[in-house]
Amino acid sequence: MAVILALLGLALAAGGAWLVVLRGSGFYLGAALAMLTTAWLLWRRRPAALWLYAFLTIATLAWALWEAGLDWWPLAARGDIIFLLGIALLTPWVTRGLGEISNGRRVTALHGGGLALSCTLAVALVAGAAALFNDPHSTEGSLPQAQGAVPPDTQGVPAGDWWAYGRTGFGQRYSPLAQITPQNVEKLEVAWTYQTGDLRGRPGDPVETTFEVTPLKIGDRLFLCTPHQNVIALNADTGREIWRYDPKIQNQLALQHLTCRGLSYHEGRPGAAAPASAPATAPASAAPTGEDISTAPEQAPPPLNLPHAADGARAVASCPRKLFMPTADGRLIALDPESGGVCTGFGEGGQINLWANMPNVKPGGYYSTSPAVVTRNLVVVGGTVLDNVSTHEPSGVIRAFDVNSGALVWNWDSGNPDETAPLPPGQTYTPSSPNSWSVSSVDEDLGMVYVPLGNQPPDQWGADRGPNVERFSSSVVALDLATGRVRWVFQTVHHDLWDYDVPSQPSLIDLTIDGRTVPALVQPTKQGEIYVLNRETGEPILPVTEVPAPQGAVLPDQTAPTQPVSRLSFEPPPLNGAEMWGATLFDQLACRIALKRLRYDGRYTPPSLQGSLVYPGNFGVFNWGSIAVDPQRQVAFTTPTYLAFVSQLVPRQDTTTLYVQGGNRPEGSLPALNENFGAPYAVKLYPFTSVLGLPCQEPPWGYVAGADLRTGEIVWRHKNGTTRDAAPVPLPFPMGVPNLGGPIMTAGGVAFLSGTIDYYVRAYEVTSGRELWKARLPAGGQATPITYLGRDGRQYVVVVAGGHGSLGTKAGDSVIAYALPRGS
Repeated sequence: MAVILALLGLALAAGGAWLVVLRGSGFYLGAALAMLTTAWLLWRRRPAALWLYAFLTIATLAWALWEAGLDWWPLAARGDIIFLLGIALLTPWVTRGLGEISNGRRVTALHGGGLALSCTLAVALVAGAAALFNDPHSTEGSLPQAQGAVPPDTQGVPAGDWWAYGRTGFGQRYSPLAQITPQNVEKLEVAWTYQTGDLRGRPGDPVETTFEVTPLKIGDRLFLCTPHQNVIALNADTGREIWRYDPKIQNQLALQHLTCRGLSYHEGRPGAAAPASAPATAPASAAPTGEDISTAPEQAPPPLNLPHAADGARAVASCPRKLFMPTADGRLIALDPESGGVCTGFGEGGQINLWANMPNVKPGGYYSTSPAVVTRNLVVVGGTVLDNVSTHEPSGVIRAFDVNSGALVWNWDSGNPDETAPLPPGQTYTPSSPNSWSVSSVDEDLGMVYVPLGNQPPDQWGADRGPNVERFSSSVVALDLATGRVRWVFQTVHHDLWDYDVPSQPSLIDLTIDGRTVPALVQPTKQGEIYVLNRETGEPILPVTEVPAPQGAVLPDQTAPTQPVSRLSFEPPPLNGAEMWGATLFDQLACRIALKRLRYDGRYTPPSLQGSLVYPGNFGVFNWGSIAVDPQRQVAFTTPTYLAFVSQLVPRQDTTTLYVQGGNRPEGSLPALNENFGAPYAVKLYPFTSVLGLPCQEPPWGYVAGADLRTGEIVWRHKNGTTRDAAPVPLPFPMGVPNLGGPIMTAGGVAFLSGTIDYYVRAYEVTSGRELWKARLPAGGQATPITYLGRDGRQYVVVVAGGHGSLGTKAGDSVIAYALPRGS
């Protein structure tokens, strides 16, 4: 025991001394000295060793309570090793060797120092038990009920269907179905299961080959797409496969993500036509000009040799109703929902080549992971470009095509925002302009499509950005449906250096403010702000305040002096040493040292050469799963996640060498994600974790929370999810774990969520956030569920369990439907 304590004490002394030099807590060094002295006394077989260790135990408990209060996981990290060593010191084989105390008595757990140590351990045990049943992270409250007779938005969608990614173009993720309630949800059972047969692991698959789809339910069918881009139609009542379409994606794509989050649907209303003010073609003289646009035809890159949509597939000449599928090789394909055949009357043989007029054409450099927006007349498409690979990437242009013919109606290029007439052949859009990889929303009555935008690559270096980039980067932009021109723009981050692109689909809802109805847009962000804006004007409904931001970016870059903060904010408190965490005292100490070695001035600390802590990290408080809003109660169900990352600039010696990871790479493979060829710095970006791979910040890392959209109040918040599928031992500790995948809400007062990193789908009471029901999934549930009404009259909830590469959740190919028992 003396040797063990001495070794542990030396390790603690080394780390504790280092932390003191870094101006951190001196407790670890003091504890190390006590541990070393205890070891020396044990070696000399002195009973005083137990007295000293009793003092160390009670001092550790006092320090832990002072820093963490009655919060179980922070207390456990500080005291577990100390407590277990104390138990070992009380065993007879230790106490028998410590000699005698007064009156010839031998030391035991009930005499002398043994009694003192027993008492301190008992006190620590009581404090731990009290902390175990205490939850300081929970906020209790009740969301309001319906605010008058405000009908939910339907946009022509039947109550029992789910026609778009967010059910309608409003992106609410809300269903008017009320068959499932808090009183009966616990009776949900599996109605059917379908397996796609599409799993990651094929040659060339990136790590982030993920099954993130939110299916559509139209009539009596479900429609979904798989990671490798197959489109499948299922019977909504039985899960039986009706048809499958394979677009035969081009091989050897160096992709960062391989996924399909969903399809888009057009009902084929009679008399649909392109707006008169938005011509399907434009003469060359109408094309935008200027230094940002390559106008020389010989500079236009050669087109990719893309497959034909109808190769090996059924062909349908005319499709009144259409499904639209975006592909990983840069196409938009139109399919007949009835037969799965290719609608050859759309575009060129049933597809649009999204590489048309693109600069910097390279396989895998531009593609759509998210569904397009469909209106009566248009299909509006954005796309993703490679992050942090180079400064010479394709454009982030937004394009609108005639929904029937596929003709280009307008294009909005943020690098040349005032010219929206279709670009003629031979000219290209602005390279590397901010792109929209997420899902847009639409209000056809107001005539606007709402586009969440990302950044110009690279994300962490902005010295070379022009005025248009500074205006549109990390913003939500309202574009006129008829012309594509900007109606308004609201920027969520000024001069973004943190990859805080706007990741979530905006949710459109009408709010009752001071007795009047206000058309609102609710925009969640990675940094934790939820902006509630007037969707007609872009002006804030809930106040937005510009607050001072940390300065001192690496020159010649700069940092915006202020950043916008909403009244409805999920911004976490700044991290400090007391909030560092680990499985033991030792890796917690290592995290404190790591924190002190990084630059950290709070949120918006700019990237640095020494390494900067980015908290919240670019994983996002909110990501592509967005939130769910209830248009009748005017509330939001949210899933905030908190993980810190480290961002470090690495000087580049030239524009071609693989610098961050070095070495050779296989031909055709994707460069390291943070190389930033063409920029002066590469970037190392990684999670802020301990030597054991655990987050350095203490839990919880994930919550569910309910907010009142009229006031901006966060009414309730509860940690959510367990460590069952993330720990080496499958113990379901309710720590609150990260979430990736969106929630849905229903008129029955129940919300559903499957995106936590433990493999469950859960149901919650919307009013209080209380967990009502959960069911085990065969893989990670990183997708947004849907709910719909079957022909048998039952309300179904469908969950996709496919896992996620970068989260490390188990891969799968399951589509699972739940329903109440028949006759219940």
